[in-house]
Amino acid sequence: MIPKELLQKVRRIEITTSRLVTDIFAGQYHSVFKGQGIEFDEVREYQFGDDVRAIDWNVTARTGRPYVKKYVEERELTVMVLVDLSASCRFGSVNMLKNRLATELAATLAFSAVRNHDKVGLVVFTDRIEKFIPPRKGIQHVLRIIREALYYKPQGRSTDIAGALEYLNKVTTRKTIAFLVSDFLGSTVSPWQDARDDLKKALSVANKRHDVIAVTLNDPREARLPDCGIIALEDAEGGELIYVDSSSPEIIKQYERDNLERIRKRDQLFNSIGVDHIDVHTDSSYSDALVRFFRKRRRKRLLAT
Repeated sequence: MIPKELLQKVRRIEITTSRLVTDIFAGQYHSVFKGQGIEFDEVREYQFGDDVRAIDWNVTARTGRPYVKKYVEERELTVMVLVDLSASCRFGSVNMLKNRLATELAATLAFSAVRNHDKVGLVVFTDRIEKFIPPRKGIQHVLRIIREALYYKPQGRSTDIAGALEYLNKVTTRKTIAFLVSDFLGSTVSPWQDARDDLKKALSVANKRHDVIAVTLNDPREARLPDCGIIALEDAEGGELIYVDSSSPEIIKQYERDNLERIRKRDQLFNSIGVDHIDVHTDSSYSDALVRFFRKRRRKRLLAT
């Protein structure tokens, strides 16, 4: 039995995200993502400038007038949302926890998909695959995705993004729009080169089969320490505990440098593979970041045509 409090949270997220989809993303989602190909629509009379290769000779012979075949882009897509619920995502110092932010993002993307008659599925992961919901259509299916993202209690603490991407390749037989939602902590800055290489390889392979979009979860406490004197910092995924003087200018500067280097390596990884990414923050509206992404994607698509 799902607790009443959780059902209320699901309802609040449904109201918030569905309104966002209606008011802000109407038409943007449809214009950004391409279908998987083209399909026959109808025949019509030949007009000056039409490609002669499109002439339907059978209809032309029957009617005595030239007709051409008209094709439209196949619109049905499959959207997969991969959500990182590792221990580092169960943190937030401002408006919400990163995993709550991830849930609202997943809901917004899922509602955008079903409003356009596309299928949407969910992969919840940590250092293992925690939950898989196959892609389907419909509002009730989206509500199930929201419930699982909110209610699910993960078993793992650390992160295996490469494993999640490899799983995606196994369970999907066609190209998908894959939103990879994670804070990417402990992956792009792993001290082990093999781990970074595994992630790069998995991202590269997945992005060739799918359209992978990385959504990075960020919190201001990861960028700057609070001035509170001696504080304890715990590695959420590894459990290690260290004490630092957060009032020390040297400690503050080193902390900020380490964070900037982490982001630089993360962005360098995405750029080297050609993976688009969206930065979202727990202290600001994620809708603005999504709108910027949709507009950027739309411009890129128009330039490519």
